[in-house]
Amino acid sequence: MFVDEAEIYVMSGSGGAGCNSFRRERCRPKGGPDGGNGGDGGDVYIEACPAVETLLDFAGKHHWRAEKGRPGEGSDCRGRNGEDVIIKLPVGTLVYDRETGILLKDLSEPGILVKIAGGGQGGRGNKTFATPTHQAPVEFDPGEPGIERWLSLKLKLIADVGFVGLPNAGKSTLLSVMSKAAPKIASYPFTTLRPQLGICELSDYRRIVLADIPGLIEGAHEGAGLGDEFLRHIERTRVIVHLVDAVPMESEPGPLEAYRIIRGELAKFSDVLASKPEIVAVNKMDVYGADEAFAEMREALSCEVLPISAVSRIGLEALGERMWRVVGKAKPKPAPSSEVQPAVVPPHLRDMS
Repeated sequence: MFVDEAEIYVMSGSGGAGCNSFRRERCRPKGGPDGGNGGDGGDVYIEACPAVETLLDFAGKHHWRAEKGRPGEGSDCRGRNGEDVIIKLPVGTLVYDRETGILLKDLSEPGILVKIAGGGQGGRGNKTFATPTHQAPVEFDPGEPGIERWLSLKLKLIADVGFVGLPNAGKSTLLSVMSKAAPKIASYPFTTLRPQLGICELSDYRRIVLADIPGLIEGAHEGAGLGDEFLRHIERTRVIVHLVDAVPMESEPGPLEAYRIIRGELAKFSDVLASKPEIVAVNKMDVYGADEAFAEMREALSCEVLPISAVSRIGLEALGERMWRVVGKAKPKPAPSSEVQPAVVPPHLRDMS
């Protein structure tokens, strides 16, 4: 089950109380205070873990608490620190503060580890308060309380290429033949109810991560069909493959109209999404009448249009190579290395040889 939203409650551990104790031993008339400090409370961390794929684990477990610090003891014994809690989240999770809506962290890369709630500091024992003029203190600190907060988690899949299109355009079939993914495939609309990921393996050990997004219909930004809630998953993708059915059913829009409907929904959802590099692929080219539809699309659109058939596997090699090239161009270029600046010689040393 794919779950991409969740809310959790986190609370760090409170610090342990300091100890109020006096040393009383036989043959030691000058005992004095010996109360130890309390231990620190445990921290709460979030970690981007590649092994976690969805937020399913957080649909049933909403409360995450770190251990409290143990109180101090006599003989100047410090209390044990509380155990930390590390919450493992899928890579690509956005962590928001639920009350303020502020984005706390974007877990965009594996291995990111962030302290989300620090534990309370342990309280001081009465030995800490002893001074030459205050030799029998009874003061001690109770320890600082932990931090509690509600977090809103939203997952954005990280992929190189995202498939978009109307329902029954063939996105799931295309994903299944270009990768080892096994999405549900059927002849009725909205077969795909959740985003699906797959890895397309090309020659020379090249790989592209693909994402199949549930089908959109006109008015998706207003909640029609499945709505546009899944479009955030392709906001991270570098390239969009717009899949168009060359020969749709009579009740469905034609290829060119279908393309314009999806482009309109992308623009209404996000300017960033609408401006991403796009590859238009006309699917089902093995069906009678597809050649005329492909010629119409190629003439009407200024971008490159590729003819494919996911079922007959026509044109998939060209599509894979095209995706690889466009993804490579869309990847951020490494920052240029800073040039070594010549050493600045102080004026009073310039004439010295």
